[in-house]
Amino acid sequence: MSRLLYALGGFSVRHRWPVLVGWVAILVAAVLVSNSVGRQTSNNLSLPGTGSTQAQDLLQDNLPKEANGTNPVVMEASHGKLTSSANSKVVKSTVSSLKRVPHVISAVSPLSSQGSDALSKNKRIGYIAVSLNVGSGDITDDQANAVVDATAPAANAGFDVATGGYVGQQVSNPAVEKSEVVGLVAAVIILMITFGTAIAMILPIATALVGLGTGLSAIGLLGHAIDVPSVGPTLGTMLGLGVGIDYALFIVTRHKGFMEQGHDYREAAARSVATAGGAVVFAGGTVVIALVSLAVANIPIVSALGYSAALVVLIAVTAAVTLLPALLAILGEHINSLRVPFLKTPPHDHRPHGWARWARFIGRHPLPAMTIAVATLVVLAIPVLNLELGQQDNAQMPKNTEIRRSYDLLTKGFGPGVNGPFLIAVDFGKDPAHPDTKKLNQVEAKQKQQKQKQQQQQQQAIQ
Repeated sequence: MSRLLYALGGFSVRHRWPVLVGWVAILVAAVLVSNSVGRQTSNNLSLPGTGSTQAQDLLQDNLPKEANGTNPVVMEASHGKLTSSANSKVVKSTVSSLKRVPHVISAVSPLSSQGSDALSKNKRIGYIAVSLNVGSGDITDDQANAVVDATAPAANAGFDVATGGYVGQQVSNPAVEKSEVVGLVAAVIILMITFGTAIAMILPIATALVGLGTGLSAIGLLGHAIDVPSVGPTLGTMLGLGVGIDYALFIVTRHKGFMEQGHDYREAAARSVATAGGAVVFAGGTVVIALVSLAVANIPIVSALGYSAALVVLIAVTAAVTLLPALLAILGEHINSLRVPFLKTPPHDHRPHGWARWARFIGRHPLPAMTIAVATLVVLAIPVLNLELGQQDNAQMPKNTEIRRSYDLLTKGFGPGVNGPFLIAVDFGKDPAHPDTKKLNQVEAKQKQQKQKQQQQQQQAIQ
Protein backbone atom coordinates (compact mmCIF):
# COMPACT_ATOMS: atom_id res chain seq x y z
CA MET A 1 0.00 0.00 0.00
CA SER A 2 2.82 2.43 0.88
CA ARG A 3 4.56 1.86 -2.47
CA LEU A 4 1.34 2.40 -4.38
CA LEU A 5 0.54 5.58 -2.46
CA TYR A 6 4.12 6.81 -2.85
CA ALA A 7 3.84 6.33 -6.61
CA LEU A 8 0.44 8.07 -6.64
CA GLY A 9 1.80 10.97 -4.58
CA GLY A 10 4.86 11.26 -6.84
CA PHE A 11 2.66 11.27 -9.94
CA SER A 12 0.50 14.07 -8.50
CA VAL A 13 3.63 16.05 -7.63
CA ARG A 14 5.20 15.66 -11.07
CA HIS A 15 1.95 16.47 -12.88
CA ARG A 16 0.71 19.03 -10.37
CA TRP A 17 -0.91 21.42 -12.84
CA PRO A 18 -2.77 18.81 -14.91
CA VAL A 19 -4.02 17.22 -11.66
CA LEU A 20 -5.25 20.59 -10.39
CA VAL A 21 -6.91 21.46 -13.71
CA GLY A 22 -8.46 17.98 -13.82
CA TRP A 23 -10.03 18.36 -10.41
CA VAL A 24 -11.36 21.82 -11.24
CA ALA A 25 -12.82 20.46 -14.49
CA ILE A 26 -14.47 17.57 -12.63
CA LEU A 27 -15.95 19.95 -10.07
CA VAL A 28 -17.31 22.37 -12.69
CA ALA A 29 -18.69 19.56 -14.86
CA ALA A 30 -20.38 17.85 -11.90
CA VAL A 31 -22.02 21.08 -10.75
CA LEU A 32 -23.19 22.05 -14.24
CA VAL A 33 -24.59 18.60 -15.03
CA SER A 34 -26.36 18.19 -11.67
CA ASN A 35 -27.88 21.67 -11.94
CA SER A 36 -29.05 21.11 -15.51
CA VAL A 37 -30.75 17.75 -14.85
CA GLY A 38 -31.83 18.70 -11.30
CA ARG A 39 -30.71 17.48 -7.90
CA GLN A 40 -33.38 14.86 -7.24
CA THR A 41 -34.28 13.81 -3.70
CA SER A 42 -37.13 11.71 -2.35
CA ASN A 43 -38.64 10.95 1.06
CA ASN A 44 -40.15 7.60 0.12
CA LEU A 45 -40.58 5.89 3.50
CA SER A 46 -42.03 2.61 2.21
CA LEU A 47 -40.70 -0.50 3.94
CA PRO A 48 -40.99 -3.73 1.93
CA GLY A 49 -43.11 -6.38 3.63
CA THR A 50 -44.60 -4.07 6.26
CA GLY A 51 -48.28 -3.42 6.85
CA SER A 52 -47.99 0.22 5.79
CA THR A 53 -46.57 -0.77 2.40
CA GLN A 54 -49.27 -3.43 1.95
CA ALA A 55 -51.95 -0.83 2.69
CA GLN A 56 -50.35 1.57 0.23
CA ASP A 57 -50.23 -1.09 -2.48
CA LEU A 58 -53.83 -2.09 -1.80
CA LEU A 59 -55.03 1.48 -2.19
CA GLN A 60 -52.87 2.02 -5.26
CA ASP A 61 -54.42 -0.99 -6.97
CA ASN A 62 -58.03 -0.30 -6.04
CA LEU A 63 -58.38 3.35 -4.99
CA PRO A 64 -55.51 5.21 -6.67
CA LYS A 65 -56.98 8.62 -5.83
CA GLU A 66 -56.77 7.86 -2.10
CA ALA A 67 -53.43 6.03 -2.23
CA ASN A 68 -51.33 9.16 -1.80
CA GLY A 69 -53.40 10.59 1.04
CA THR A 70 -54.15 14.30 1.27
CA ASN A 71 -52.10 17.42 1.86
CA PRO A 72 -53.72 19.97 4.17
CA VAL A 73 -53.56 23.60 3.13
CA VAL A 74 -54.18 25.13 6.56
CA MET A 75 -55.45 28.68 6.88
CA GLU A 76 -56.34 30.93 9.77
CA ALA A 77 -58.48 34.00 9.24
CA SER A 78 -56.87 37.24 10.33
CA HIS A 79 -60.27 38.67 11.32
CA GLY A 80 -63.54 36.92 12.04
CA LYS A 81 -64.47 33.41 11.06
CA LEU A 82 -63.79 31.52 7.84
CA THR A 83 -67.56 31.21 7.42
CA SER A 84 -68.09 34.96 7.20
CA SER A 85 -69.10 36.37 3.82
CA ALA A 86 -65.74 37.97 2.99
CA ASN A 87 -63.57 35.13 4.30
CA SER A 88 -65.65 32.41 2.65
CA LYS A 89 -65.02 34.07 -0.73
CA VAL A 90 -61.28 33.89 -0.05
CA VAL A 91 -61.55 30.20 0.83
CA LYS A 92 -63.53 29.44 -2.33
CA SER A 93 -61.05 31.40 -4.43
CA THR A 94 -58.14 29.44 -2.91
CA VAL A 95 -59.90 26.13 -3.57
CA SER A 96 -60.47 27.10 -7.19
CA SER A 97 -56.83 28.14 -7.53
CA LEU A 98 -55.63 24.79 -6.14
CA LYS A 99 -57.89 22.81 -8.46
CA ARG A 100 -56.22 24.44 -11.47
CA VAL A 101 -52.74 23.22 -10.43
CA PRO A 102 -51.35 20.32 -12.52
CA HIS A 103 -51.47 16.91 -10.77
CA VAL A 104 -54.13 18.11 -8.28
CA ILE A 105 -57.11 15.76 -8.58
CA SER A 106 -59.26 17.22 -5.79
CA ALA A 107 -59.35 20.08 -3.30
CA VAL A 108 -62.05 19.78 -0.63
CA SER A 109 -63.15 23.02 1.01
CA PRO A 110 -63.66 23.09 4.79
CA LEU A 111 -66.86 25.03 4.10
CA SER A 112 -68.40 22.18 2.13
CA SER A 113 -70.42 19.34 3.61
CA GLN A 114 -67.74 16.88 2.52
CA GLY A 115 -65.00 18.78 4.31
CA SER A 116 -66.90 19.97 7.39
CA ASP A 117 -64.53 18.03 9.65
CA ALA A 118 -61.72 20.28 8.41
CA LEU A 119 -63.18 23.33 10.17
CA SER A 120 -62.22 24.07 13.78
CA LYS A 121 -64.84 24.58 16.48
CA ASN A 122 -64.32 28.35 16.56
CA LYS A 123 -64.39 28.38 12.73
CA ARG A 124 -61.25 30.53 12.58
CA ILE A 125 -58.98 27.73 11.32
CA GLY A 126 -59.64 25.23 8.58
CA TYR A 127 -57.78 23.29 5.96
CA ILE A 128 -58.32 22.36 2.34
CA ALA A 129 -57.64 18.66 1.76
CA VAL A 130 -55.62 18.53 -1.48
CA SER A 131 -55.10 15.21 -3.29
CA LEU A 132 -52.48 14.70 -5.99
CA ASN A 133 -51.87 11.96 -8.51
CA VAL A 134 -48.16 11.90 -7.56
CA GLY A 135 -46.97 10.41 -4.28
CA SER A 136 -44.37 11.47 -1.77
CA GLY A 137 -41.66 9.47 -3.49
CA ASP A 138 -42.26 10.99 -6.93
CA ILE A 139 -43.17 14.63 -6.37
CA THR A 140 -40.63 17.20 -7.53
CA ASP A 141 -39.77 20.61 -6.10
CA ASP A 142 -41.51 22.38 -8.99
CA GLN A 143 -44.72 20.38 -8.50
CA ALA A 144 -44.75 21.07 -4.77
CA ASN A 145 -44.02 24.78 -5.24
CA ALA A 146 -46.87 25.02 -7.74
CA VAL A 147 -49.29 23.86 -5.03
CA VAL A 148 -47.85 26.30 -2.49
CA ASP A 149 -48.02 29.17 -4.98
CA ALA A 150 -51.69 28.40 -5.62
CA THR A 151 -52.51 29.41 -2.04
CA ALA A 152 -51.81 33.04 -2.99
CA PRO A 153 -55.49 34.15 -2.69
CA ALA A 154 -55.51 33.28 1.00
CA ALA A 155 -52.07 34.77 1.62
CA ASN A 156 -52.95 37.98 -0.21
CA ALA A 157 -56.09 38.31 1.91
CA GLY A 158 -53.98 38.33 5.08
CA PHE A 159 -54.66 34.73 6.08
CA ASP A 160 -51.98 32.78 7.88
CA VAL A 161 -51.67 29.91 5.41
CA ALA A 162 -49.28 26.95 5.25
CA THR A 163 -49.19 23.68 3.32
CA GLY A 164 -48.62 20.37 5.09
CA GLY A 165 -48.31 16.75 4.02
CA TYR A 166 -45.62 15.59 1.69
CA VAL A 167 -46.08 18.74 -0.40
CA GLY A 168 -45.07 20.91 2.53
CA GLN A 169 -42.28 18.49 3.37
CA GLN A 170 -40.87 18.79 -0.14
CA VAL A 171 -40.50 22.58 0.07
CA SER A 172 -39.28 22.65 3.69
CA ASN A 173 -35.52 22.40 3.50
CA PRO A 174 -33.94 23.71 6.72
CA ALA A 175 -31.22 26.28 6.13
CA VAL A 176 -27.89 24.79 7.20
CA GLU A 177 -25.69 27.56 5.81
CA LYS A 178 -25.15 29.14 9.24
CA SER A 179 -23.95 25.90 10.78
CA GLU A 180 -21.63 25.32 7.83
CA VAL A 181 -20.15 28.79 8.23
CA VAL A 182 -19.64 28.23 11.96
CA GLY A 183 -17.93 24.92 11.22
CA LEU A 184 -15.64 26.48 8.62
CA VAL A 185 -14.70 29.37 10.92
CA ALA A 186 -13.89 26.94 13.72
CA ALA A 187 -11.81 24.84 11.30
CA VAL A 188 -9.89 27.93 10.13
CA ILE A 189 -9.01 28.90 13.71
CA ILE A 190 -7.96 25.37 14.67
CA LEU A 191 -5.88 24.90 11.53
CA MET A 192 -4.25 28.31 11.98
CA ILE A 193 -3.17 27.34 15.49
CA THR A 194 -2.06 23.88 14.35
CA PHE A 195 0.08 24.99 11.38
CA GLY A 196 0.98 28.52 12.41
CA THR A 197 0.73 29.81 8.81
CA ALA A 198 -2.22 31.02 6.77
CA ILE A 199 -0.99 29.28 3.60
CA ALA A 200 -0.86 25.85 5.25
CA MET A 201 -4.28 26.48 6.79
CA ILE A 202 -5.86 27.06 3.37
CA LEU A 203 -4.84 23.66 1.97
CA PRO A 204 -7.20 21.40 4.02
CA ILE A 205 -10.06 23.88 3.57
CA ALA A 206 -9.58 24.08 -0.20
CA THR A 207 -9.25 20.31 -0.59
CA ALA A 208 -12.35 19.68 1.52
CA LEU A 209 -14.45 22.24 -0.39
CA VAL A 210 -13.48 20.85 -3.79
CA GLY A 211 -14.29 17.31 -2.64
CA LEU A 212 -17.53 18.47 -1.01
CA GLY A 213 -18.73 20.35 -4.09
CA THR A 214 -18.05 17.34 -6.28
CA GLY A 215 -19.65 14.97 -3.76
CA LEU A 216 -22.86 16.97 -3.35
CA SER A 217 -23.24 17.19 -7.13
CA ALA A 218 -22.73 13.43 -7.32
CA ILE A 219 -25.47 12.93 -4.70
CA GLY A 220 -27.83 15.05 -6.82
CA LEU A 221 -27.13 12.82 -9.81
CA LEU A 222 -27.43 9.67 -7.70
CA GLY A 223 -30.97 10.77 -6.81
CA HIS A 224 -32.05 10.02 -10.39
CA ALA A 225 -31.06 6.36 -9.94
CA ILE A 226 -32.23 5.68 -6.36
CA ASP A 227 -34.47 7.44 -3.83
CA VAL A 228 -31.99 9.68 -1.99
CA PRO A 229 -33.67 11.28 1.05
CA SER A 230 -33.73 15.06 1.33
CA VAL A 231 -31.47 14.87 4.38
CA GLY A 232 -28.82 13.13 2.25
CA PRO A 233 -27.08 16.34 1.08
CA THR A 234 -27.08 17.66 4.66
CA LEU A 235 -25.41 14.51 5.96
CA GLY A 236 -23.02 14.62 2.99
CA THR A 237 -22.06 18.19 3.86
CA MET A 238 -21.37 17.28 7.47
CA LEU A 239 -19.27 14.24 6.59
CA GLY A 240 -17.60 15.86 3.58
CA LEU A 241 -16.32 18.85 5.52
CA GLY A 242 -15.36 16.75 8.54
CA VAL A 243 -13.40 13.97 6.85
CA GLY A 244 -12.10 16.23 4.07
CA ILE A 245 -10.43 18.63 6.51
CA ASP A 246 -9.37 15.82 8.85
CA TYR A 247 -7.70 13.71 6.15
CA ALA A 248 -5.91 16.70 4.62
CA LEU A 249 -4.73 17.71 8.09
CA PHE A 250 -2.91 14.37 8.49
CA ILE A 251 -1.08 14.70 5.20
CA VAL A 252 -0.14 18.39 5.53
CA THR A 253 1.18 17.81 9.06
CA ARG A 254 3.36 14.93 7.88
CA HIS A 255 4.49 16.97 4.87
CA LYS A 256 5.69 19.83 7.08
CA GLY A 257 7.46 17.31 9.31
CA PHE A 258 9.37 15.81 6.39
CA MET A 259 10.35 19.29 5.23
CA GLU A 260 11.69 20.12 8.70
CA GLN A 261 13.77 16.95 8.53
CA GLY A 262 15.48 18.30 5.39
CA HIS A 263 13.54 16.63 2.59
CA ASP A 264 12.79 18.49 -0.62
CA TYR A 265 9.16 19.62 -0.84
CA ARG A 266 8.52 17.26 -3.76
CA GLU A 267 9.86 14.26 -1.88
CA ALA A 268 8.11 15.40 1.30
CA ALA A 269 4.75 15.50 -0.51
CA ALA A 270 5.20 12.00 -1.97
CA ARG A 271 6.32 10.59 1.40
CA SER A 272 3.43 12.21 3.24
CA VAL A 273 0.97 10.47 0.90
CA ALA A 274 2.83 7.16 1.35
CA THR A 275 2.70 7.41 5.17
CA ALA A 276 -0.20 9.56 6.37
CA GLY A 277 -2.05 8.74 3.16
CA GLY A 278 -2.19 5.11 4.24
CA ALA A 279 -4.04 6.12 7.41
CA VAL A 280 -6.37 8.29 5.31
CA VAL A 281 -7.21 5.46 2.91
CA PHE A 282 -7.72 2.98 5.75
CA ALA A 283 -9.90 5.37 7.79
CA GLY A 284 -11.90 6.45 4.76
CA GLY A 285 -12.37 2.86 3.63
CA THR A 286 -13.66 1.93 7.07
CA VAL A 287 -16.18 4.77 6.99
CA VAL A 288 -17.33 3.85 3.47
CA ILE A 289 -17.81 0.19 4.43
CA ALA A 290 -19.75 1.19 7.56
CA LEU A 291 -22.04 3.51 5.58
CA VAL A 292 -22.67 1.00 2.80
CA SER A 293 -23.41 -1.64 5.45
CA LEU A 294 -26.55 0.31 6.36
CA ALA A 295 -28.12 -1.63 3.51
CA VAL A 296 -28.21 -4.64 5.85
CA ALA A 297 -31.15 -3.00 7.64
CA ASN A 298 -33.15 -3.54 4.41
CA ILE A 299 -34.75 -0.10 4.71
CA PRO A 300 -34.52 1.61 1.30
CA ILE A 301 -34.29 5.18 2.58
CA VAL A 302 -31.58 4.26 5.12
CA SER A 303 -29.64 2.35 2.48
CA ALA A 304 -29.78 5.32 0.11
CA LEU A 305 -28.60 7.58 2.91
CA GLY A 306 -25.60 5.33 3.43
CA TYR A 307 -24.79 5.17 -0.29
CA SER A 308 -24.91 8.96 -0.72
CA ALA A 309 -22.77 9.65 2.36
CA ALA A 310 -20.26 6.95 1.35
CA LEU A 311 -19.94 8.59 -2.07
CA VAL A 312 -18.93 11.91 -0.48
CA VAL A 313 -16.37 10.21 1.79
CA LEU A 314 -14.89 8.30 -1.15
CA ILE A 315 -14.44 11.52 -3.12
CA ALA A 316 -12.87 13.20 -0.05
CA VAL A 317 -10.30 10.40 0.26
CA THR A 318 -9.48 10.61 -3.45
CA ALA A 319 -8.99 14.38 -3.23
CA ALA A 320 -6.73 14.01 -0.19
CA VAL A 321 -4.29 11.60 -1.89
CA THR A 322 -4.27 13.25 -5.35
CA LEU A 323 -5.29 16.91 -5.27
CA LEU A 324 -3.56 17.75 -1.99
CA PRO A 325 -0.03 16.57 -2.99
CA ALA A 326 -0.43 18.55 -6.22
CA LEU A 327 -1.24 21.67 -4.20
CA LEU A 328 1.70 20.99 -1.87
CA ALA A 329 4.02 20.77 -4.87
CA ILE A 330 2.60 23.99 -6.37
CA LEU A 331 3.21 25.90 -3.12
CA GLY A 332 6.63 24.38 -2.56
CA GLU A 333 8.62 26.28 0.07
CA HIS A 334 5.90 28.92 0.35
CA ILE A 335 3.81 26.67 2.58
CA ASN A 336 5.41 28.39 5.57
CA SER A 337 4.50 31.87 4.33
CA LEU A 338 2.18 34.28 6.15
CA ARG A 339 3.04 33.11 9.65
CA VAL A 340 0.64 33.91 12.46
CA PRO A 341 2.33 36.38 14.85
CA PHE A 342 2.91 35.42 18.49
CA LEU A 343 2.18 31.77 17.71
CA LYS A 344 4.85 29.10 17.87
CA THR A 345 3.83 25.74 16.46
CA PRO A 346 5.27 22.55 18.03
CA PRO A 347 8.17 20.87 16.20
CA HIS A 348 7.67 17.68 14.22
CA ASP A 349 10.66 15.83 15.65
CA HIS A 350 11.83 14.54 19.05
CA ARG A 351 12.21 17.99 20.61
CA PRO A 352 9.96 18.43 23.68
CA HIS A 353 6.78 20.49 23.47
CA GLY A 354 3.50 20.79 25.33
CA TRP A 355 1.59 17.90 23.76
CA ALA A 356 4.61 15.61 24.02
CA ARG A 357 4.95 16.39 27.74
CA TRP A 358 1.23 15.71 28.20
CA ALA A 359 1.51 12.35 26.43
CA ARG A 360 4.52 11.35 28.54
CA PHE A 361 2.67 12.35 31.73
CA ILE A 362 -0.30 10.15 30.75
CA GLY A 363 2.09 7.33 29.94
CA ARG A 364 3.66 7.53 33.41
CA HIS A 365 0.27 7.53 35.18
CA PRO A 366 -1.98 5.30 33.04
CA LEU A 367 -4.37 4.01 35.73
CA PRO A 368 -5.26 7.41 37.30
CA ALA A 369 -5.63 8.91 33.82
CA MET A 370 -7.91 6.09 32.71
CA THR A 371 -10.00 6.35 35.88
CA ILE A 372 -10.51 10.09 35.49
CA ALA A 373 -11.34 9.71 31.79
CA VAL A 374 -13.91 6.95 32.38
CA ALA A 375 -15.50 8.89 35.26
CA THR A 376 -15.79 11.98 33.07
CA LEU A 377 -17.40 9.99 30.26
CA VAL A 378 -19.87 8.38 32.67
CA VAL A 379 -20.96 11.81 33.95
CA LEU A 380 -21.38 13.08 30.40
CA ALA A 381 -23.42 9.98 29.51
CA ILE A 382 -25.94 10.38 32.38
CA PRO A 383 -28.52 12.21 30.18
CA VAL A 384 -28.84 9.02 28.12
CA LEU A 385 -30.82 7.53 31.03
CA ASN A 386 -33.60 10.06 30.32
CA LEU A 387 -33.44 9.67 26.54
CA GLU A 388 -36.89 9.28 25.00
CA LEU A 389 -37.06 7.44 21.69
CA GLY A 390 -39.98 7.62 19.32
CA GLN A 391 -41.16 8.32 15.80
CA GLN A 392 -40.10 11.73 14.56
CA ASP A 393 -42.69 14.20 13.34
CA ASN A 394 -42.76 17.64 11.80
CA ALA A 395 -42.56 19.36 15.19
CA GLN A 396 -38.79 18.92 14.96
CA MET A 397 -38.56 21.16 11.89
CA PRO A 398 -37.58 24.84 12.20
CA LYS A 399 -40.54 27.08 12.96
CA ASN A 400 -40.16 29.10 9.76
CA THR A 401 -40.53 26.12 7.42
CA GLU A 402 -43.76 25.46 5.54
CA ILE A 403 -44.35 22.04 7.08
CA ARG A 404 -43.79 23.25 10.66
CA ARG A 405 -46.13 26.23 10.22
CA SER A 406 -48.80 23.84 8.94
CA TYR A 407 -48.17 21.54 11.90
CA ASP A 408 -48.57 24.37 14.41
CA LEU A 409 -51.72 25.73 12.78
CA LEU A 410 -53.36 22.29 12.76
CA THR A 411 -52.47 21.74 16.41
CA LYS A 412 -53.81 25.18 17.31
CA GLY A 413 -57.10 24.62 15.53
CA PHE A 414 -57.79 20.93 16.15
CA GLY A 415 -55.67 19.88 19.12
CA PRO A 416 -53.01 17.21 19.65
CA GLY A 417 -53.19 14.11 17.50
CA VAL A 418 -54.53 15.75 14.37
CA ASN A 419 -51.05 15.69 12.84
CA GLY A 420 -50.79 11.93 13.21
CA PRO A 421 -53.76 10.40 11.39
CA PHE A 422 -53.97 6.69 10.54
CA LEU A 423 -54.72 5.56 7.01
CA ILE A 424 -56.33 2.11 7.13
CA ALA A 425 -57.00 0.02 4.03
CA VAL A 426 -59.31 -3.00 4.28
CA ASP A 427 -59.87 -5.65 1.62
CA PHE A 428 -63.27 -7.34 2.14
CA GLY A 429 -62.93 -9.65 -0.81
CA LYS A 430 -65.44 -10.01 -3.63
CA ASP A 431 -68.56 -10.64 -1.49
CA PRO A 432 -70.33 -7.32 -0.77
CA ALA A 433 -72.43 -9.07 1.87
CA HIS A 434 -69.38 -10.13 3.87
CA PRO A 435 -70.08 -9.93 7.65
CA ASP A 436 -67.17 -7.53 8.10
CA THR A 437 -68.68 -5.22 5.49
CA LYS A 438 -72.00 -5.13 7.33
CA LYS A 439 -70.25 -4.44 10.61
CA LEU A 440 -68.26 -1.62 9.05
CA ASN A 441 -71.42 -0.07 7.60
CA GLN A 442 -73.07 -0.21 11.02
CA VAL A 443 -70.10 1.54 12.63
CA GLU A 444 -70.12 4.22 9.94
CA ALA A 445 -73.86 4.80 10.36
CA LYS A 446 -73.44 5.12 14.14
CA GLN A 447 -70.57 7.59 13.75
CA LYS A 448 -72.63 9.63 11.31
CA GLN A 449 -75.53 9.81 13.75
CA GLN A 450 -73.22 10.91 16.57
CA LYS A 451 -71.69 13.59 14.36
CA GLN A 452 -75.13 14.95 13.37
CA LYS A 453 -76.17 15.00 17.01
CA GLN A 454 -73.04 16.93 18.01
CA GLN A 455 -73.63 19.47 15.24
CA GLN A 456 -77.21 19.99 16.38
CA GLN A 457 -76.06 20.53 19.96
CA GLN A 458 -73.45 23.06 18.82
CA GLN A 459 -76.04 24.97 16.79
CA GLN A 460 -78.44 25.04 19.76
CA ALA A 461 -75.64 26.29 22.01
CA ILE A 462 -74.82 29.09 19.57
CA GLN A 463 -78.49 30.11 19.34
